[in-house]
Amino acid sequence: MAFTKATKSQARLRMALVGPSGSGKTFTALKIASHLSDGTVALIDTEHGSASKYADKFDFDVMELASFHPDKYVQAIQEAEKSGYAVLIIDSLSHAWSGKDGALEQVDNAVARSRSSNSFAAWREVTPMHTKLVNAILGSRCHIIATMRSKTEWVLEKNEKGATVPRKIGLAPVQRDGVEYEFDVVADMDGDNKMIVTKTRCPALQGFVF
Repeated sequence: MAFTKATKSQARLRMALVGPSGSGKTFTALKIASHLSDGTVALIDTEHGSASKYADKFDFDVMELASFHPDKYVQAIQEAEKSGYAVLIIDSLSHAWSGKDGALEQVDNAVARSRSSNSFAAWREVTPMHTKLVNAILGSRCHIIATMRSKTEWVLEKNEKGATVPRKIGLAPVQRDGVEYEFDVVADMDGDNKMIVTKTRCPALQGFVF
């Protein structure tokens, strides 16, 4: 074992786009992917074909998932690598957590099998599935852009006329707590289709609003 000098090497993008429905996550992911690739873009669609509505604007191949079990995501990531895609969009990663056959449903199933109301043991069974998915994302040879829905909340605030008006805000992503910190670049999307970089390992992007 020995230490060696750190050097900056060519890396693959790991980006998360987080926002409420309608904030422009899918369009933005495709727009970024089109600048990263010569056309070899793959997209995992968990939104019943909604991404294909942009097929006239972007060149990409799609795989629609019917089950959102974490292992299905891992298989799709491996298939994208094997097929030689430069960029893989996961739209959305939230379903691996809260969708049909996702992690939360797997915990419920494990609790039911054990005939116990204690979910602690169930998480010991399900956590490795989720960890395997995260590792597949981090270890992929593709650039990866993952979208995640954010929990939303309405707040009351004063406008320029002093009147109290409601405003919708995005909160934490619908995924396991802290999963966004696995990504190199995290950006929040808002209702005005703004993309705000909230976390980045690329200093040139720090704090940017697009």
